[in-house]
Formats: sequence, structure tokens, C-alpha cells
Amino acid sequence: MCGIAGFLDFRGINKQQSKSLLKSMASTLVHRGPDDEGYYVDKYACLGHRRLSIIDLETGDQPMVEKGKAVIIFNGEIYNFKEIKAELKSYGYDFNTQSDTEVILKSYLKWGIGCLNKLNGMFAFAIWDIQNKNLFLARDRIGKKPLYYSYNKEKFVFASEIKALLKIDYISKNIDYEALDCYFSYGYIPSPRTIFKDVKKLEPGHYIIFNENGIIKNKYWHIKFRPNSKPSLEDALENFFDIFKDAVKLRMISDVPLGAFLSGGIDSSLVVAMMSQISSSKILTNSVGFDHEKFNELPIAREIASIFKTNHREYTVKPDISNILQKIIYHLDEPLADSSAIPTYYVCKMARENCTVSLSGDGGDESFGGYTFRYIPHLYECNLKKYIPLTLKKLLFSFIGNIYPRSSKLPKFLRLKTIFQNLGVSDEMAFFQDLIWLPMDIRDKIYSQKFKDALCGFNPFELISPIYKRVKHLDPISRAQYCDLNFYLPEDVLVKVDRMSMAVSLEVRAPLLDYRIIEFGFNLPTNLKIKSKKGKILLRQALKRYLPPEIIDRPKQGFSIPEVSWLTTTLRPLVEGAINKKNSIISEIFNVNKLNSMWIKQLSGQENHSVFFWGLLIFSLWEDRFFI
Repeated sequence: MCGIAGFLDFRGINKQQSKSLLKSMASTLVHRGPDDEGYYVDKYACLGHRRLSIIDLETGDQPMVEKGKAVIIFNGEIYNFKEIKAELKSYGYDFNTQSDTEVILKSYLKWGIGCLNKLNGMFAFAIWDIQNKNLFLARDRIGKKPLYYSYNKEKFVFASEIKALLKIDYISKNIDYEALDCYFSYGYIPSPRTIFKDVKKLEPGHYIIFNENGIIKNKYWHIKFRPNSKPSLEDALENFFDIFKDAVKLRMISDVPLGAFLSGGIDSSLVVAMMSQISSSKILTNSVGFDHEKFNELPIAREIASIFKTNHREYTVKPDISNILQKIIYHLDEPLADSSAIPTYYVCKMARENCTVSLSGDGGDESFGGYTFRYIPHLYECNLKKYIPLTLKKLLFSFIGNIYPRSSKLPKFLRLKTIFQNLGVSDEMAFFQDLIWLPMDIRDKIYSQKFKDALCGFNPFELISPIYKRVKHLDPISRAQYCDLNFYLPEDVLVKVDRMSMAVSLEVRAPLLDYRIIEFGFNLPTNLKIKSKKGKILLRQALKRYLPPEIIDRPKQGFSIPEVSWLTTTLRPLVEGAINKKNSIISEIFNVNKLNSMWIKQLSGQENHSVFFWGLLIFSLWEDRFFI
């Protein structure tokens, strides 16, 4: 795992000045690659690399040069590199290292852009094709590894993190208002946008070619649909274990100590179970919890660790919350309102004490139907709407949805505002309303007129709608999954895991994010995903090979923090300071009086907007960190 940075200028570059700038960019990525650094500079290109040594510790240095042909810098792991290497050898290619980096480079020389279809892994890389004067950049299918860039016609700049790009003098910190609206709506900023106008993210499963004619960007991977795939439970389990065992085995290849996260949930337990089956030695497992019973999974994780006889370590988080938030925000680069970044940081920090690589259970919810709190209501709403006349939907339910109270004090079975609102709109709008953290009616009230004018009618719904419509022919559960796999997973979950693990120089590998498993899970029939209000039916059945039912069938807890309690106690002064901060971005984009009114309702328990206020606090701290 590494950090990469570089730039290309076809007008020609000053080698000495360019190398100095390149080193400055790479210095911001030391946490991604603390073990070594390397640089390549020629007439047009500058490529820099910070290395975290995982495989081929002796000869895998980068940038890696194929003399007179091409140069590569690479962040990530290619799990099937040995298989590709054997194929390349059959074509007469010779190899000087044992690294996956050399395999990518020679795959490009053999197959060009087609090499991407060969790679199974997590990656972001740049190849400077010296012969053809092309810069080729690519990002893995699901988006585990980040890649940011900026382009101003003559010059193309890229890096693993935004902070490296901000070393370039012409890249400004001007805020992208549409990205800001997305942040307060979703809690994250979807690619290709970033918080800064001058910086873009390369989307998952995409590549870029930059040459003297300009820039070309294309998508090279889509989830494959198999509409006639309706296996029995027994056949599905057999197929799953074939792929899953191989996915885990490939991710256990390492020349440094390797362990696993163990939360006590289905996904991480299944990963640890398979690792224990494959390995001849004890697996290292790490768990974190809070001194708050509702958010503490340590007892469950401990019980599972004892069953698999792992070398288990656990840590109870009692965070110095304001200080840890400052560290987290620095490593995130742009605002991310996912509060589970805190426990993620702590479990990564603890794991790094005894290993350099850790396997995780990320991906199970999105591929196998784990988000039942969203998926099941969406299924019911979509099915019910089939029997409701269009006029009734638009008039009656929209009207009821608008006037129905939004109150946390109502019994749960009477909190129906969102359901009524969803019954009055299209399926894709209903999914959007379930996904966002800031309801549209509240958004319209608390945004300032100045901010609304700057948005020029932009609506964050525009980003999710085309993704949902792309699979309109599928069942509601599959549509929701498809959106999560292409939106929430890469733009929130994987950003959080990558930044928090890289903050402590830990590589995290997720077997359930193997693209073969994603496609397998996505194409399962609904009854093998969700049944009787339970999700991940197939994974539950798979885990029964290893654990008793009473452990598997425990309610899902999630990897979360007591944010509601923190916001109204420890963090209350910071939240109120953010709301009322003068001459800030927050004071420009929000109606402060209405924000204060909303905060009073939060404190009284009348309404619960904790996710929004958490996001507001994170943004305020981010603004202080990057603008003061």
C-alpha cells in the first residue's frame, strides 16, 4: 500500500524545480508510505511514490521503469498477479522482481487498456507511456483506492490525496457549492466532485488517458446482470464458498504480519472463520468497543474469537473526542460525516500494533442485502404503490406527508412521515429520501437564499436518479443494492476505511469486495438476500457452518458511536460554536436563526437531527483545519 503523486506538462518542465515540487507533494503522503520514497523525472513527466512495503520487500521499489517504454507508480494490491505473471511469461515476458507492480506494467505493455480486465485487486495507478506520450491512470472496479486529479489543458496533476494537490500553486481552495450541498444532504461528496472546484476524483471503475490532444475518461467495469440466475440455497452456498475461499486465500498473501478485524457481526465473523480454516497458525484478531452498552460489541466479538481460537486483542474506546476529530479531519481531506470513522480509526490503530495487513468484512451489506432498515421499507413502498392510482399518490400521500409531524417523541409505529412522503413520489425519489441525511423540506428551510441562488436549481437527487433508473427493470431490493454499490459504498464506506487505515499505515483488504463476490451476491434471488425481515440470508446460512444460530441471529448493531449523547454533552459547545460562528462558510450558506431553532428541538428531544448536526460539526472543524 502506498501513496502516489505526479504531474505531466507537454510544454516541458524544469527538472530541478519539478522534482522539488514533487517531493513536497509526496511529503504529505508519508503516512501512506512510511518505508521508502522514489521519484522519476523526464522532459514532460514527474512521478513520485511513497511506499508501505507488503510484498517483495527487497526489489519492489517504485517508480518502476521499463527502459525507453513506460514508467509506473502504483497504490494497492493485485491479488491474482501470480496468475497474470504466468500468462505473460508464456508470451515471452521476463521479470526482474516478485512484485505485482511489474505485472501491471508488463500487462499494460502487452494488452494496453485491456489490462484492466485482467486485474483482480484494489488499485490506483499511473503509467507514463514514454513511447506514445500518454499518461494512463486507472482506479479499481469498486473504488477502494483513491485518485484525485486537476487538469488545466496543458498540465495534468494527480495524487492519492487532495492535500498533495494543494501544494500546486494554481490549484485554489474555491468551494464547489454543489459538492457542499451533496455533503449536507448525503454526509459525503460523490465523485467526480470534491469539496474544491479545481480538484476532481476519478470515479471507481474508470480510467483516464491524458495526452497532447487532451483528456479521455471512460468506465471499464459495470456489474454484470444475470437475470435468469435463480439457484437453490444449496447450490448458491456451494458457489459462494468456492469464490469466497479463493478471495480470502488471495488476500492472505503477504510478506508482513497479517490479521483481521472482528466486530462480532456476520461479515467479519465469516472472514475470520475462513481465514482460520485456511491458515495453519492462529489468526490475529482486533476489536474495539465503547464504554456504552448499546454501542459495545466486545462481548460478542470475544465469544466468536474463542470459538475460532484466535489471538484476540480488544480495546475499549474512551476518546478525547475533540482531539481525535482533529486528526481524523486532517486525514479525510474533505468533509465526511460518517461518525463510524472514529471506531474505524481506533481499530486500525490497534491492529497496526501487531500487523501491517488486516482483513475486514466490508461489502457484505451492499452485496447481500444487509441494510434491512432501508431495503425492507423500500420494497413494501414500491409494491404498495403498484396498487395506488397515480392521482391518489400525488395528491393524497404528498399532502399527508407534508403535514404529518416530524417528532422523535412519537411512538416508533407512528413515525410515518417519511413513509407517507415516499408513497407520494416515484420509486427513485423514495429511495433518495431514505438515503439522504437532510430531508428536502428541512433543506429548503435552513439554506440561505444566497446559497440557493448559488446552486442555480441544483438538486442532489440528480446524482442518484440516473443510477437508480439504470436498473429500473429489476426488483426494488436489487435497485437499492445497485445504488449502494455504486454510490454509498465507494463514496462513504470505502473512503472512511481507506483514510483511517492509511492514517496509521495499515493495509486493509476486504474479501467480500472481490468483484466476483459482488456480482454473485447482487444476482442472487431476493429470498436469498432478505426474508422474514432479516437480511444477508445466504451469509447467515454460510456462517452456520461455523457458529451456533443464537450468535448469528442476534440483532445487527452496526459499527457506530453514541453521537446523540456526545453532541448534547461533550461536544455541545463545539456544535453551538459552529452554528453561531461569524464570517464562516456555515454563516453564509445557512439561515442561522433556523439552525438555532432546529438545534433547540434537538436538545429537547422533540426532533432528532443528530446526523445533520454531526455533519455540521465536522464541516466546521474541517473549515478551521483547511482555511485558518
